[in-house]
Amino acid sequence: MDYSETNRLSRLTAILIHFQTKKIITAFELSEKFQVSKRTIYRDIKSLEQAGVPIITEEGKGYTLMDGYKIPPIMFTENQANALILAEQLVLKNKDSSFIKNYSEAIEKIKAVLKERDKDKANLLSERTRYEQNINRERNSSNLSDLQFALTNYLTVKIDYTNESNKTSTRIIEPFALLSTENWLLVAKCRLRKEFRYFRLDRINTMEMMSENFLPHQMTLQDFFDKYH
Repeated sequence: MDYSETNRLSRLTAILIHFQTKKIITAFELSEKFQVSKRTIYRDIKSLEQAGVPIITEEGKGYTLMDGYKIPPIMFTENQANALILAEQLVLKNKDSSFIKNYSEAIEKIKAVLKERDKDKANLLSERTRYEQNINRERNSSNLSDLQFALTNYLTVKIDYTNESNKTSTRIIEPFALLSTENWLLVAKCRLRKEFRYFRLDRINTMEMMSENFLPHQMTLQDFFDKYH
């Protein structure tokens, strides 16, 4: 996710929260607040409507939310909340302090409307994700969302994995953390090797979520770095 995508995600979230605090909002007001064109705001409003937010246009006045509408906990699925947490890691690498502050505040408000169980998972994922910006390589993976889910729900995963020697093997793993450097890396306990290993996501050929839960590993990501580096 690049800066422009993350910036838009932050703005959409902030607009939605802004609707909770004012009866009527104008496109001009939003364009001034977020320093974007009114045309951009029109697109943002349409995106929110397509996402199911009941926005009413009052001619000559502006936009308002349908009476009684509040952001419900079910508005964000667990996977959607996970995606927002991952985006937060990217935002924290940005050098614009005001942008970081706005997005961090938005994330805190999102966490506030999550169910307690999902809130704990969101916090766990925040603690177990590290994102380093790298514009030199393209990261290819279609498993990130499922691995986030496995990590926060302590589900074992079966993968067919090709290592650097081009040898493929089947592994049962216990996801622990997600890191992004030159590639997306999964830190996981490998039951075959009986130790923690790094797995490049673009080397995972197939992946199957298992029904078996594993016991949470009683250490932080920093504890892992201290022990294995």
